[in-house]
Amino acid sequence: MQYLAKVQKKAFLGGAELLLLAEQTSESTWALLSSARVVETTRLLAFQEGNLVLVELDNLNQIVSVQDATPWVLGLVEQYLVYGVTPEALEQEIERAERWRQSLTLKSQEVDRRALETAARRDEIQELERSLKQEREELEGRWQAMEKLKDESE
Repeated sequence: MQYLAKVQKKAFLGGAELLLLAEQTSESTWALLSSARVVETTRLLAFQEGNLVLVELDNLNQIVSVQDATPWVLGLVEQYLVYGVTPEALEQEIERAERWRQSLTLKSQEVDRRALETAARRDEIQELERSLKQEREELEGRWQAMEKLKDESE
């Protein structure tokens, strides 16, 4: 597991205490640690007190590697802060996307409702057509019967 840490105290023989500040939770997400956690190393570290480092710990919380966090931090600055991507801007973008999603959902529901209304109207029209056809056939039958009676009476 990878952590962002601060070199808190240098030991006499080159070791140090590292204060863990944040933990990598996935490839692109990090979480601040809610409580202070310190790991100690007896390895010779070339970092001074106050330096930020990236620390990789194994399952037993033993330090696997320590590297300077400066390039990583500068990468974050270059990727996000140069373009003004701030937590507030991200929150606004999330809210905008949520409003857009809700709007699309409402429009989709409206389209579905209109499709149902159209189908119901189509069914009504088909039923009216059948009814009119039946009435027409009845009227034609009556007309033929009247014509027949007329012809017989003459």
